Parts: sequence; structure tokens; C-alpha cells
Amino acid sequence: MEYFNLFTQIILIMSLGWYLITNLQWYNYKLDRVVFKHHKWQWHISYFLAPIVVFYLVEGLYFAIYFYLVYMTSFVLWNRKLDKPLVLTHRVKRFLGILLGTTFIIIVLCMASESCKTTPIFIPLIIAYVVSTLIEKMFFISFKNKGKKRLQSIPNIKTVAITASYGKTSIKNFLYHVLKKKYKVYKTPRSVNTIAGIVLDVNRDLPDDTQIYIAEAGARAKGDIEEISMYLEPEICVLGSVGEQHIEYFKTLDNIIHTKMEILKSPKMKRGFVHESVPIKDYDTITKFPDGLHIVKCDLNGITFDVKLKGNTHRFHAPILGAFNAINLTAVILVAQELGMSVEEIQLALEKLPQVEHRLQRIDANGKIIIDDSFNGNLEGMLEGINICATYEGRKVIITPGLVESTDEANILLAQSINEKFDLAIITGSLNSKLLENNIDDDKVVILTDKSKMQDILASHTRSGDLIYFANDAPNFI
Repeated sequence: MEYFNLFTQIILIMSLGWYLITNLQWYNYKLDRVVFKHHKWQWHISYFLAPIVVFYLVEGLYFAIYFYLVYMTSFVLWNRKLDKPLVLTHRVKRFLGILLGTTFIIIVLCMASESCKTTPIFIPLIIAYVVSTLIEKMFFISFKNKGKKRLQSIPNIKTVAITASYGKTSIKNFLYHVLKKKYKVYKTPRSVNTIAGIVLDVNRDLPDDTQIYIAEAGARAKGDIEEISMYLEPEICVLGSVGEQHIEYFKTLDNIIHTKMEILKSPKMKRGFVHESVPIKDYDTITKFPDGLHIVKCDLNGITFDVKLKGNTHRFHAPILGAFNAINLTAVILVAQELGMSVEEIQLALEKLPQVEHRLQRIDANGKIIIDDSFNGNLEGMLEGINICATYEGRKVIITPGLVESTDEANILLAQSINEKFDLAIITGSLNSKLLENNIDDDKVVILTDKSKMQDILASHTRSGDLIYFANDAPNFI
């Protein structure tokens, strides 16, 4: 029986470690964010605190019955329902290996000590977290230096760094499509925009024959973008639209602005393109945009707009949705010109511009028009998406969790716009459900707490001829 209890204790500690590292992976391995910024704090009680409390209150067989029948059953089901389950990276494997080894050592020491009556649960978790964190920092410093040398070894490479509160991934993808018509271009994949992700990308995936490297820079704290800028030393820096995205981390808009402006600290910057929302003084190396932008037409077929370049007005068309994308494309046009492309080359490239996946991406399927805007999480972008959908004459359905990392006021504005322009609103998750429900007519609202039932809800509440707008797709841990 004693060995069975020891086995149970090991499984308990490893389960707690699995829960901890899962949450750390979600929140960029920041323990303070897991503790203080978690959107489902009740999970901490159910899957972390509760089994520890029961372990110390209930002994032997009774704890084993609770642990295997109640806790492990619910824990396994919880893991299976996650839409962002734990990814077994090398870092995760190292943490779990350290935790398992530490647990065995502590149990052996406890068995050899007459004064140790119960295996300490927290000690192996604390040791594994501290040791793995120190190891990862040492690995990262070495990896970062290796990546810096690799960047310097690529002849004549030019780097473009892009940051913004929103739109930076779109600018990156648009710019890549335009520049690749003339140069050998590489961009950071997906939404990789942290120093850790960029260092990994430089070491592992950046081709040796790259002429232009396009990198996106994101931030959760002051100094994040400066670290990226000092590492990449971009010659061209783009600072796009700035707003209250991630306000919960930065507290004020001024803090957000100053953090985004860190991109301009690159020691090799030759030209910076800065959105007019940023209150920056005039410098010879800074060009503000969008100067002279005029949107001619914007509908479900794309955008047509005029831009003034070097005193002359030129017309551009792109088969992508959203008037705000004309602003992003203005930045793209300016950077492409700076890098030596002609207006005609840029115009031709924009005509064949592919839609960015999950960002106002139009999909026609089974008689329905689907607007996939699931990677859009800011108020301005979602309101623009709503306005585009409003041009559709048929029945309109929106599926959204509302705004994450934003204010109640912003979510109320969003709800009011939804109520005015949509026939049905399917609210996913619990984060903003009450707030949105209170500001949308009762007969227009469906609450979906379990995203695994999405297909059933769509089958029962939508029909051929509908326009379905997926606006923001927060993972279920939010």
C-alpha cells in the first residue's frame, strides 16, 4: 500500500506540473501573468489548489479514490477540450524531466528521514520551475549570440522591422508579397513577434541567400521592442497604428506609444515610417503616413484607393477587405519604394495580393459567405469588419467572444454596432458574454459556452445565403 501511495504522489506532482507548464506556455512563460492575469482563475482552484488541499486533509485510500476517480477524470477531460493543448517543446520536456527527477529525489530523501511524514508537494514544483528557468535563460543567451553572428554573416541583407498595436502581421504579409516580385525575401512566420521567437527563427529558418528580412515586433512590457530592435538592427522601421490594444499590460496609452516607439532606436535605421497616430516630432529620417490617402471604394470585392507619392497621386487596387487596410498598404507602398521598386511594379503586385488568413478573409462555401476575421482583436478593426458586412443585403450572423484585453466601454460600443447591423450574434466564451448580452436585443443573442458545439449551433442557426462573420477567436483558456 505504501508503494501505491508513493506512486499516487508522483502522479499528483506530475499532473500539477503539467497544469503549470501548460499555463506558462499560454502566457509566454511569465509566472506573474499566470497568477494575476489569467482569465479562468477557477481553473487554478479546480486543477491546482483543490488536489493539494485534499492531499493534506485526506490520507491514504480516501485520497486515492478522490484523486483517480474525481480529479484525474476531470483533468484528462479538461485537457482534451482545450483548443490550445500543451505543445511538447524541448523546453516543456526539460521542465517535466527536471520535475520528475526532483520528485524522485525528494521522495527518497523523505523516506530516509524519520521526521518527514508527508511528501512536500510544492518543493519539487518550485525547484523544477527555478532550475528550468535558469537553464532556459542560459540556453537563450547562447542561442541569441549565435543568431546575431548568423545575421551578420549574411552578405548585404536588409532588415525591415514592423510594430503596431494592430495591423503589423498584415503589413508584414502584404510587404512580403510585394517585395518577393523583385527580391529574395523572408518573413517571420505566422504571428512570431517576440525576441525568443525571432531568435529561434534567425537560427533555424532564415535562408542564407536572403536579401530582405521582414520581422514583426510585439510587446507585453516596456523594453520588449527595444530588445528586438537592438538585436535585429533594422535599416527600415515601420510603426503602424497605435491604440489601446493590451491596455491591461501597459495601463496607459502613453506607455503603449512609448513602447512602440522603441522600434526607432535601431542603431542602423535609415528610414522610419510612422503612422500619424503617433505624436512624434519631425525628423529627416522619419516619414509619416498615410499622407494624401483617399479611399475611392471599399466593399466585399476589395479596396481601391489613391496615394500621393513624391507630389503625384497614384491609384492602387487590392482584392482584400477593410478600409483600414488601405493605411497598412500605404506603409507597404512607401517601404517598397524605399527599397527600389517602381510604382508600376507595386501596382501590379497589389492587384494579385492574396488575402491574409483569418484577417477579413472571404470564403464562399455551401451557399454562405464566410468572413474569417478570427485573428482580429481590436475595436477599430472589428468595427470596420462589421461595416463591410453591413453592405451585404442578406441575413448576417456574427460569431465573437468580444474584445479581449480591452475595456468594458469598448465592448459596449462593439455590442451596439453588432445590434444595429446583424440579425444574429453568437457569443462564444464567458469573458464578455454578460456585457454583450446586455447590449444586444434578446432575440438576436445565442450564448455558446462550449466551442466544441460550434458546428451544431451553426447548423441550427444559419442557412444558405447567410453571411457569417467570425470576429476574433480567443482560445478557450480566455
